[in-house]
Amino acid sequence: MSLAISAGVDHHSDLDFLQLAQRAPDFLRQQVEAYPAYPIPLITAAESSELWATYEKLIYSCLRIGDDKSAHLCLERLIKRFGASNERVMGLRGLYQEAVAEDDAVFKTIYAEYGRILTDDPTNMPIMKRRIALLQSLGMQSEAIEALAELLQISPTDAEAWTELSSLYLTQAMYSQASYCLEEALLVYPNAWNVNARLGEIHFLSSFSPGDANETSIERALTEAIRRYCRSIELCDGYLRGYYGLKISTDRFLETCDQDNRSVTRVAKDSASSTRLTLGVVRELNRKATEELQKIVDQKAIRDERYEGYEESEIISAKALLDHGSQSV
Repeated sequence: MSLAISAGVDHHSDLDFLQLAQRAPDFLRQQVEAYPAYPIPLITAAESSELWATYEKLIYSCLRIGDDKSAHLCLERLIKRFGASNERVMGLRGLYQEAVAEDDAVFKTIYAEYGRILTDDPTNMPIMKRRIALLQSLGMQSEAIEALAELLQISPTDAEAWTELSSLYLTQAMYSQASYCLEEALLVYPNAWNVNARLGEIHFLSSFSPGDANETSIERALTEAIRRYCRSIELCDGYLRGYYGLKISTDRFLETCDQDNRSVTRVAKDSASSTRLTLGVVRELNRKATEELQKIVDQKAIRDERYEGYEESEIISAKALLDHGSQSV
C-alpha cells in the first residue's frame, strides 16, 4: 500500500524487511502461543511494549516478502491479547486482508467493510488510513485526496498524513499544494531533514513546470530548492540525498541564470522575508556539493566503516551524477 503503514514502524530497507521476516518462525516458536485478555500478576509472564511492537513489525515484514502464514499467526496473537475491536489491531487486520486479496472484487468488499466501521466510529484513525491506502491501490487518486483532507480535519498534526497528501498532489503536478502540505508537516517536525529535502525536490521539479516557465519563476523555484537542500544538510551532516539535490539544483540554477555576477532576489509578493543569492554563492554551493558527493562515493568504494549507512542505489546515483558532470566540463 502506498500510505505509510504506521507511525510506529520505522523506515527499513528491503534487506531489513527480509532479515526481520526470516526470524518470524523462530520468534513465534519461542513465544507463548496464548495470552489471556487480562494478564494475572505473578502467574502470567511479564509483558513489554517491545514484544507487541515486534509482532507488529513482523506482520509488515512477512506480508512484504509473501509469508502470509507467519503474518496471520502474529495477527492472531495480537487479537487474542488486545481484542478484535482494538483500533490498531483493526488496522493491522485490514492490512492483512488487503495483502492477501486476489482481485478487485475482494478489495471492494474490504472497502465496504471500512465504510461500515467508519460509520460507527468516524474517528477510527487506523481504518481511515487503511481506507485511503486502499483508494490509492484502486487508482482512485481524487477520492484518496478527499479522504486525506477529511482525516486532516480530524487530526491536523498528523505529519504522516500531510506527507502522503503531498505525494498525491505531486502525482497530479500540483506543486504549490504539494509544498504546502510539507510545510504543514514541518510545523510538526521542524527538524525533519528528509522532509526538507523532499520539499527541495518539489521546488526543483516545479522549475520544469510548463505552465510557469518564465525566468523569474524558475529562479524563484530553484532558490527555494537550494535553501531547502541546505537546510536538510544542516540538520543531517553527510546527508547524501541533500547533497545530491543541492548539486542538481545549483547546476540548473547556473545553467538558467545569465552568466554574470548580478544579485538574484526572488521574493513572493505575500512574503515578509526574502532569499538573496548571488551566482558566486551558488557556484560555491555547487562546488561544495560536488566535493561532498565525491568524498562519499570514494569512501564507500574503499569500504570505510563510517560510510556504511548509505544504500547502494544512492551511491550508484551519486556516481552517475558526478560522471555526467565531469563529462560536461
